[in-house]
Amino acid sequence: MNKVSENPFKNRATSNTPLMLVTAVFATLYLVSNVMAVKVICILDYPTFDAGTITFPFAYMLGDVLTEIWGYRTAKKVIWITFLCNIILVACTQIGVWLPSPDYLQETANAYNHLFTYVPRIVVGSLVGFLLGELSNAWIMDWMKRKTEGKFLWLRTIGSSIVGYFFDTVPFVLIAFVGIVSTRDLLLMLATQYVMKLGIEAFFGTPMAYAVIAWVKRSIKRREQWNATH
Repeated sequence: MNKVSENPFKNRATSNTPLMLVTAVFATLYLVSNVMAVKVICILDYPTFDAGTITFPFAYMLGDVLTEIWGYRTAKKVIWITFLCNIILVACTQIGVWLPSPDYLQETANAYNHLFTYVPRIVVGSLVGFLLGELSNAWIMDWMKRKTEGKFLWLRTIGSSIVGYFFDTVPFVLIAFVGIVSTRDLLLMLATQYVMKLGIEAFFGTPMAYAVIAWVKRSIKRREQWNATH
């Protein structure tokens, strides 16, 4: 009986599993953040930040992981892939708005239309902020890694985020909420979102980045050891 030859690309594809997983979660968190951004959170009767602010820093954390493990070029490719995913989200949900709905489901249709008619404006602001913020974050993360010779991960994740969140938050809030909230509330949202994103990144995102990077490195090492013995 002839033995079926092994696919020569099998090991190579399997070794990319950590990258595929990080990319998938990165894109998912970003898409979820855009939908959550429709709801503005009010604290002490002041609109301070959108709900997407809670999840967005974890997407940034994975952006740091991408840059740390696979480099700036790979991180940039994933950022552009996620950008495309957002365009697909807007296009598909907008088609859903245009399609007719039966009368007995009109209340559900109205809720859907209200949500996803509003999302495109948020996504436009988010797309601009995302590209400016993520690309600058990844570039600075990579630059700091070279300068520190791969040391002080916490300094690199937080330092790159200080710049990245500025270029993300300012265009996003201005495009998404100008004309919807007052100038005072707009300035409050800018300051609160920036501080909250940075705080979540520092206290939650950075420890998770250490854990994820360690897991990815272990996975890659195990795969390399398996390939060396088989």
